[in-house]
Amino acid sequence: MCSLRIGHGYDVHRLVSGRPLILGGVAVEHKMGLLGHSDADVCLHAIMDAILGALALGDIGRHFPDTAKEYEGISSMHLLSRVYAMMRERSASIENLDVTLIAQKPKLLPYIPRMIENIAFALRANPSAINLKATTEEHLGFTGSELGIAAHAVVLLKIEK
Repeated sequence: MCSLRIGHGYDVHRLVSGRPLILGGVAVEHKMGLLGHSDADVCLHAIMDAILGALALGDIGRHFPDTAKEYEGISSMHLLSRVYAMMRERSASIENLDVTLIAQKPKLLPYIPRMIENIAFALRANPSAINLKATTEEHLGFTGSELGIAAHAVVLLKIEK
């Protein structure tokens, strides 16, 4: 017997000079990167929040606070692996994951296949269960003005009982 649980995640970080742009665990060529305590990977942060939400475990700030020195500069791929461990402790697995990255620039399409590979590997999921897409906001809002990048994620978990 199993149950299905849905979770939604959202994250946003400001673009700044002097930092690398990491999305989905991939270094993306761009003149700016995302500001944050960790590597500020909005894609993985939204995914983690979606999974934690589906498990009713709060959010990443609760588990990996930005006030803790141990998470300063940490790879979000490492944090995603820790969230995966929480999933496994609860006999949960990915049924499907849908992610939308919102950025005016850079163009993300060339990086998406590698992002999917990274996410699938970290979550021990079939890559066919993961959909990742990017969109712009047609020069509107903070993402359209290239002030930041945002991400939404929706996940469906199967929990074995």
